[in-house]
Amino acid sequence: MSDEDADTRAQEDAPGDLSLERIDGLISRLERAAEQLRSGELSADAAATVVEDCAALATEARGELERLARADQSSIGDWSASLPPGQGSLL
Repeated sequence: MSDEDADTRAQEDAPGDLSLERIDGLISRLERAAEQLRSGELSADAAATVVEDCAALATEARGELERLARADQSSIGDWSASLPPGQGSLL
């Protein structure tokens, strides 16, 4: 298993706070990339590479957000199970 695979596995097993930190890091990287693109100082090839990197970062962020949403839903499900009949979620 490569170091990158181990890092990915650790992130998948990380608590929600670590996932939020990871999402914040991805957002920061996307913001820096946007600044580079807006500067107009990149060649066309470099700009294309940055755009491709942004797509990969956005995909990572989406995965983290989906994982957090699933975790939140499962904890909500556990909580609502303890409510009296008829007092659960409307959705």
